[in-house]
Amino acid sequence: MSSLKKTYVLKLYLAGNTPNSVKALKTLKTILEQDLQGVYALKVIDVLKNPQLAEEDKILATPTLSKVLPPPVRKIIGDLSDREKVLIGLDLLYEEIRASELE
Repeated sequence: MSSLKKTYVLKLYLAGNTPNSVKALKTLKTILEQDLQGVYALKVIDVLKNPQLAEEDKILATPTLSKVLPPPVRKIIGDLSDREKVLIGLDLLYEEIRASELE
């Protein structure tokens, strides 16, 4: 088995500096630092400043977290306060469960 970790490429779509946007970014950064420690790239996109990017990626609501890599692409909509839902969306919780079963 390879000891190389996956690198996660994530995009967080926000609409300005609203309370939901601030909460989503803060929550996501906490989750990423706890669970992905350096194996991720995060791009924060303000749809008010870059509406074409949201349109290209078919973003209908904000905040939305999009996991681009590794496949499959997944989207999580909301303030990301449900840590378990975010980890499932990133395929991390499944890997934790699978790893604990192998031990």
